[in-house]
Amino acid sequence: MPGRIEDYALIGDLQTAALVGRDGSIDWLCLPRFDSAACFAALLGDEDNGRWRLAPAGAAECTSRSYRGDTLVLDTYWETPTGTVKVTDFMPQRDRSPDVMRIAECLSGTVDMHTELALRFDYGAVVPWMRRTDGHHVAIAGPDSVWLRSDPPVDTYGQDMRTHADFTLEAGRQAAFVLTWHPSHSLRPRRIDPYGALTQCLNDWEKWSAQCRYRGPWRSAVLRSLITLKALTYAPSGGIAAAATTSLPEEIGGVRNWDYRFCWLRDAALTLNALIAGGFLQEAHAWRDWLLRAVAGDPADLQIMYGIAGERRLPEFEVPWLRGYQDSAPVRIGNAAAGQLQLDVYGEVLDSLHLARSRGLGDETHAWNLQRALMDFLETKWREPDEGLWEVRGPRRHFVHSKVMAWVAADRAVRTVEARPKLRGDVDRWRSMRAQVHAEVCEKGYDPRRNTFTQSYGSQELDAATLLIPQVGFLPPTDQRVIGTVEAVRRELDHGGFVRRYSAGSGAVDGLPGGEGAFLACSFWLADALHATGRTDEAAELFERLLAVRNDVGLLAEEWDPVAGRQLGNFPQAFSHVGLVNTALALSAGRH
Repeated sequence: MPGRIEDYALIGDLQTAALVGRDGSIDWLCLPRFDSAACFAALLGDEDNGRWRLAPAGAAECTSRSYRGDTLVLDTYWETPTGTVKVTDFMPQRDRSPDVMRIAECLSGTVDMHTELALRFDYGAVVPWMRRTDGHHVAIAGPDSVWLRSDPPVDTYGQDMRTHADFTLEAGRQAAFVLTWHPSHSLRPRRIDPYGALTQCLNDWEKWSAQCRYRGPWRSAVLRSLITLKALTYAPSGGIAAAATTSLPEEIGGVRNWDYRFCWLRDAALTLNALIAGGFLQEAHAWRDWLLRAVAGDPADLQIMYGIAGERRLPEFEVPWLRGYQDSAPVRIGNAAAGQLQLDVYGEVLDSLHLARSRGLGDETHAWNLQRALMDFLETKWREPDEGLWEVRGPRRHFVHSKVMAWVAADRAVRTVEARPKLRGDVDRWRSMRAQVHAEVCEKGYDPRRNTFTQSYGSQELDAATLLIPQVGFLPPTDQRVIGTVEAVRRELDHGGFVRRYSAGSGAVDGLPGGEGAFLACSFWLADALHATGRTDEAAELFERLLAVRNDVGLLAEEWDPVAGRQLGNFPQAFSHVGLVNTALALSAGRH
């Protein structure tokens, strides 16, 4: 059975990513893209579904591990009775084919090492045909081939449909393994020197990280989150994946298991905002270009998510041969929520484009034309119910957060033209829409008896997304309705000192059985709201509590179970790391 979600670290090459456990096993890897079929799927099943372990013979979990500086290069250490060894895992930014590189180095004494490779294509279902050629072990099945070699050469043997090797390292000696994916119909991939690739990979990440403008008290946590967000970016297109995995559960043994390896407009827009705030404008350019390509056409056909290269069709199906992470079934591939109506997405997209423009991204005519087209569509749709931010699979409702973000869309359109009169737009009509939305939300989305905004018009349920009302400028943080909402959410959505997304037992709202943990992004939103309403000490206390649930290398999943003390949901989760960055920036600004 795979370890806890927080037992994993991330490596990647800006086109895909792998999860490496504390036991030295790569239990998740999709090749050649984030959303390709996995060739290591032990994370969602067992070792027979594919993995690659490299560790001292007979050893279990490592002694320690860390990323090397401000990079995505992972160093894992084992102290054994005979010596100490370090395994360095990384994926260099690719030239043509994706490579996973693992370098074992003996630091003292002697260490007997063992590696075991079980390649299983198509999410753990297909055992490939193995052969040796030109110093490589080659695994082939259908369109996929994987080439494995070592430097210096290490003798291998086959057993139980797996490739094994035993070797001994003395102090100062190294052994490198290179695994390369390549289309099976093409000639063999180009050889890459793993030791030179390590140096280049370190240089690439250090150069990127040096652009970070944040110098506050939480710089290490912020920069690690920004590196993680960058690692979830698909470099060829600029699309940003919501997470590196599919079907890690929101409840152990439950059915709330979804595929997050796609580009949600909302998550990507918020990620973009965090990267811009950190000083990374190149990503903003790339994402805006991705957006313009992905949503080209009729605004009525706007989807809430796309493939990482802009693909529209993301059919959802189940994979019955995988039993699910710790028996949490089903495992789902694709995501049917792509066809939902979520009105808040328009607000997030227009807000991000407004922010990017204010930070010097330029006023390209086609980008503004897109924004005008989105506004034209939203004007005809904002009064309709939708599935909302949380992608409910029950009946549509008039979600308050959706309406607030429709207000944001109109507000940002108005402010854009006011700041740049050369940009054409029907400002009077947008001002009118902005006023109408505001009045309706304050009338129908607010419960005066409890002094709180609710999840949807006329409902009793609360929603943590209403914590964003002051952050987006809908109402000032001094407004008594805002203060009342913060208090109500804190009181009624509390889960062990963290925050649930919405009222417990809301299966009638989201249409799903079972429960879930505290939602980490919502907990960061509460910290932001506390700070905005003048309760900075309480905000900082909550922020430190959130930092404490990161794993040993600074990564966060989607949720936290305060009872079991473990992370839940897909991993690492962009939404959670965006929350961390934003809260750190807000608290740091308040200290000046």
